[in-house]
Amino acid sequence: MVEAEVQSPCIGVCSMDDSTGLCLGCYRTMDEIQQWWDLGNAQKQAVVDLASERESQQFN
Repeated sequence: MVEAEVQSPCIGVCSMDDSTGLCLGCYRTMDEIQQWWDLGNAQKQAVVDLASERESQQFN
């Protein structure tokens, strides 16, 4: 069985926050965005999880 590709968290709001270094749309760092297509599924899922955690911390 082929594992489904982890989808990018990009929502098309590509603007970096200078104070946090995070994209205001997907909460990834510039390095995470640039490296996305070279990552394996496990690494992509780890980035998605980190981005989700960062997003939830923004609103606490």
